[in-house]
Amino acid sequence: MATASLRNPGTDLRPEWFEQIRINTPAVERRAATLPVRRSLKKEWQAGWILNAILCIDLTTLAGDDTEDRVARLCAKAMQPIAPDQLAAMGVDSLTTGAVCVYPTMVGAAKRALGNSGVPVASVATGFPAGLMPLDLRLAEIRYAVDQGADEIDIVITRAHVLQGNWTALYDEMRAMREACGPARMKAILATGDLKSLENVAKASHVAMQAGSDYIKTSTGKEGVNATLPVSLVMCRAIRDYQDQTGFKVGFKPAGGLKTSKDAIAWQVLMKEELGDDWTRPDLFRIGASSLLGDLERQISHYVTGRYAASHRLTMA
Repeated sequence: MATASLRNPGTDLRPEWFEQIRINTPAVERRAATLPVRRSLKKEWQAGWILNAILCIDLTTLAGDDTEDRVARLCAKAMQPIAPDQLAAMGVDSLTTGAVCVYPTMVGAAKRALGNSGVPVASVATGFPAGLMPLDLRLAEIRYAVDQGADEIDIVITRAHVLQGNWTALYDEMRAMREACGPARMKAILATGDLKSLENVAKASHVAMQAGSDYIKTSTGKEGVNATLPVSLVMCRAIRDYQDQTGFKVGFKPAGGLKTSKDAIAWQVLMKEELGDDWTRPDLFRIGASSLLGDLERQISHYVTGRYAASHRLTMA
């Protein structure tokens, strides 16, 4: 069997694996609604899950006014997201976020700022967030980011291929992107809020994995609706089906909409119950949310000190 350390090589396009998928939406919604209340986590158990969520965050800046200084501050926060004295009080030596995510032109700045910390640099590419650029330009953007040193590439798909059921076009596009990524791991952003149905989400997930995606990701964070538990549940079950078919494990990344520690715990519960413990670690699970870190840090401060810190004491990068 494959392990989490092995990349997903993909397969030929096999529509028979997903063409007959039908989703019982009310059943999915009922199952998803139970997740936040299935586990009562208090005190040190809750704090442990919060620390684990921090370990899985892709700390992100994707603003039009990004500068190298802003990226350097973000990288400093990624390398030390929780104050050392608070970590020491919890018996933890060190902690980093799962990665830093930036635009391609900021990859070099991020690599310099992170140095030998071991924190990966992820770059969005392929005309993020809409992806409505000629394919050769999208592939060139991937290659540029990889040349700059990106360890991971978050690509966006052409939503029209999904809405039209043109699975061959979607597969061919993503296969070319996977090749352009070279050694960098590819995260396929499905923009699920644009896909109209859970069946489309499931089918797009299968095509992305067959094309060789290392992770499938819910959203760009720019859609009207981003990560939700029902959508995430459908994608997780697609990952489980793909592993059953191929033996390869594909990661999952919810993005957008996760703002509180309760959200972070709910998605980790989803991972643990639907996919297993391997998907509670950054090799196979990432959270695309930077504002979330502020609340996680606040909860850790409360756990250690017994009181909530003023917001200015928990500054984001």
